[in-house]
Amino acid sequence: MKTKITWTGQIAFSGLTPSGHEIKMDAAEEAGGKNSGARPTELLLHAVAGCTGIDIILILQKMRLNPTSFHMEVEGARAEDHPKRFTDVHIHYALEGKLPEDKVSRAIQLSKDKYCSVSQSLNANITVSYSINGISAKQRL
Repeated sequence: MKTKITWTGQIAFSGLTPSGHEIKMDAAEEAGGKNSGARPTELLLHAVAGCTGIDIILILQKMRLNPTSFHMEVEGARAEDHPKRFTDVHIHYALEGKLPEDKVSRAIQLSKDKYCSVSQSLNANITVSYSINGISAKQRL
């Protein structure tokens, strides 16, 4: 995979992904930017959620299960000192539909431990939790 990111002035950048999608990045105004794009750290959290979310949907579909609704809430904690890396990332998966808890748990575990290349690329403690039809699971994976 190869991509190109171009400086667009001040401290903003724009890139075209290999799949043809434009991504704009910038810093907050107080950091010298113009807030014209997402922060790279924000994109990193979105990438983790997107990667694992795709995995989970694909795994559930292979199990012949189809959620009626699915969203994720992602929270990242960063180190105080530079490089201010993410030290902890927690993802809560909220799924709706006729979904057996053991199957949902298995899909999440497979994504977290085996399939999600983005989360496996981070040097952070990644934890997850989930709820099905608004009921939180008792276990945290």
